[in-house]
This record gives sequence, structure tokens and C-alpha cells, in this order.
Amino acid sequence: MRQFIAVLAVCLSMPAAASPLADLVAGRDARAPALSGVVTVVADARGIVRTQAHGLAVIAARRKLRADTPMRMASISKLVVAIAVMRLVEQGKLDLDRDVSHWLGWQLRGPAAPDTPLTLRQLMSHTSGIVDGPGYGFAAEERLQDKLTPAHWAGAPGSRFAYANLNWGIIGSVMEAATGERFDRLMTRLVLAPLKLDAGYNWQGASDRAIARAAVLYRKGSDEAHWDPAGPWLPQVDDLHGKRPACPVRSIAGCNLAAYVPGANGTMFSPQGGLRISALGLARIGRLLLRGGEVDGVRLLTPASVDAMFTPVWREGDGRPADTYNGQMLCYGAGPQCLSGKAGASDQPVAGADWWGHLGEAYGLLAGLWIDRAGGRVMVYALTGTSDDPFQRPRLASAFSSAEDIIMQDMAAQMMHKRKDRQ
Repeated sequence: MRQFIAVLAVCLSMPAAASPLADLVAGRDARAPALSGVVTVVADARGIVRTQAHGLAVIAARRKLRADTPMRMASISKLVVAIAVMRLVEQGKLDLDRDVSHWLGWQLRGPAAPDTPLTLRQLMSHTSGIVDGPGYGFAAEERLQDKLTPAHWAGAPGSRFAYANLNWGIIGSVMEAATGERFDRLMTRLVLAPLKLDAGYNWQGASDRAIARAAVLYRKGSDEAHWDPAGPWLPQVDDLHGKRPACPVRSIAGCNLAAYVPGANGTMFSPQGGLRISALGLARIGRLLLRGGEVDGVRLLTPASVDAMFTPVWREGDGRPADTYNGQMLCYGAGPQCLSGKAGASDQPVAGADWWGHLGEAYGLLAGLWIDRAGGRVMVYALTGTSDDPFQRPRLASAFSSAEDIIMQDMAAQMMHKRKDRQ
């Protein structure tokens, strides 16, 4: 017994093993810029396997980042919207392959192909021919129909792959027009509330408690074009001080949301990037998709609908012109992004699996929700800010940032250790 106590005392006196994530936050890893904070969640079909969180959610308040800290998850928002779209498809209110003009009530056509209809499947897979061009987010009082211009088109529907946020503003408009409900309320009713997620688009539907726990996104620099690695961390978005935003959307005439007509402008609640949710919440979304549309006794989708989402609509090299997002996008389904699965490919931070999900990148945030259906695992990460341009460092395993490569490889190793423990 005395020997056991002596060994135990030595173990307790030893410093904890260094974490690659902690090293990133502290700036001790020369391969990547320092981070203001990072959170990861590893899960499988049965539940959460492991969480990690390092750094601060709000630097000025010295409030620590946690796995349940909500934050703006950028383009991962698109994947969650896709779940709502598929629910409406199952209800017979939408059809992936019908002309969206049917629901909008006006003809949406590109100038180069005035007789070619545009479908939800093309919008959801970024094969619509639409580009962001002059802009993709419009004020509450503006109409989508009036804001679309010839400069928003780069080709005929189906002719090319070009990642565009505007696709999802159009999708939001179609959802509203088909149901008569405002986008933020639709997302709460169709996805967030059934899964008991304290989350919302532009904070709509999220509780005051969630807002009080929000993380700020940071950069060391005023914006993505101006970096100062030696400077202070500068808040970029959601520096809320515990208060709900006075107006959840951009408005040019007093924020009178009661006057808004659903279907007129689905861009205003930011379906492409406005979801505020925690990493744990995203893991629940990932587990839903991993389990074929059901999680913890709640079924939102049939397995056939999940299969439809996870069927590639475009792959790099299929003969159509493409902008591959600097090599990070080589495959896309009806809502989720699919990594190519090829060892050494530019979109493959962790080899040996066919990952589905989505990346997120905005206002200093870099994030990802990735699902390995064959391997039965889900990985979520979110870093809340970088000290300098994360894409100017030498790349490591992929075209993702070096910090993301390090983080995803660490999570994959955690899952492998967990599998060995269960065996």
C-alpha cells in the first residue's frame, strides 16, 4: 500500500501531458499561428467520446471557452439548413429537382440560359451557376428579386461548381415561400427545437442564457486583409456583453420585422453562416446524420433522405469547370461537403476515411463538422481566432490551415485510442 501511495503521489505531482491544442492557444507550435481559443468534440453513434477546450470565450472578461459555449459557426450553418430542406421535401412541400420559381412566384433565370430552370439540388450543391458577385446578404426591407443582377451569374444551372453563399439565401427564400414562415422560425421548428438545441440563426430562437455564454470571434488585426501578430486580440463579431442584439438582421428602416413577408428575402437571417450553436450542439447534428436521421430517440429524417444529402452531385474532375476553394473543396453533395477520401489529396487532413460535413470560416473562426459514416465517428472543432493569416503558413497535410490539420489529426488519434479502450 505504501508503495502504491508513493507511486500515486509521484503521478499527481507530474505535470499533465502537453496537449497539441493547448500548445496552439499558447503559441508554442511554430507550425501554426497562436489561437485565442479552440474547442473540439469527438463522438460516435452512442454519444460523446471526448471534449477539449482551451483559451477564452471572452478575453476581456477572462471567461473560459467550453464545449457548450455557443458561437457563430459560419458556413456549417448551410449543413443544418439542408436538414430542414430535407424535412420539407419529406413533407411534400419542396422537391429537390423542381424549378424553384414555382415557389418563389417569379421566374429565376440566368441571362446566359433564360430557358433553363434552377433547382434546389443545384443550389444546395453549388452547381447553380450563381456566384456571390455584388453581394449575398440584403436588408430586411429589400427584396431578393430586386437585388439579383447579371453579375450574380457565372453560367447556366448545372454547368459548373462555384461555392456561393447566395445559393443559401435563395434556398431560405424558397423555404419561406413554400411554408409562409420566416426562416429563423422555420429552423427552430424543424431542427433546433426537436433536437433540444439552445441555438438559432442570428441568435433568434436562442435563450438569453445562451447569449450570456456566447463566445466572441477574434483576429489580431482589423480584418482578414490586415494582420498584426504582435497586436491585441480584436473582437470581430458577437461582442455582446451578455445582451441580445437590438436588431437580429440588417435593416435600413427601423427593423420592423412584423412587416416582413416570408419569401421576399431569405438572406436576411444569414442561412449561409448565421447559426449560433455550441460544438456540443454540432456534435448532436453530426450524430443525427451518422445515425441515418435519428438521434437519442428523435427522428428528423429517413435514412433515404440522409443518403440523398450524402450523394455527390459534383466531384472535381467530372468535366465541369470548378473553383475548388483553394483545394479545400473537391466534392459536394446536396448540402454537405464531401472530402475526396484520397490519401494525399488537398482536401484530406485525416486520411483513410470518406468524411462528410462542412467547414466554417469567417471573422477569425475556423471550424468543421465532419462525419465518417463507415467508421462511425463524428469530429467537431472550432477555433475562435488566429494571430495571423492562417493560410499564409506552410501547409501540412492538406489545403486546410495548419492549425486545422493539427486539430483534426489529434481528434482522429483520440478516437483510435477510444476504440482500443473499448476493445
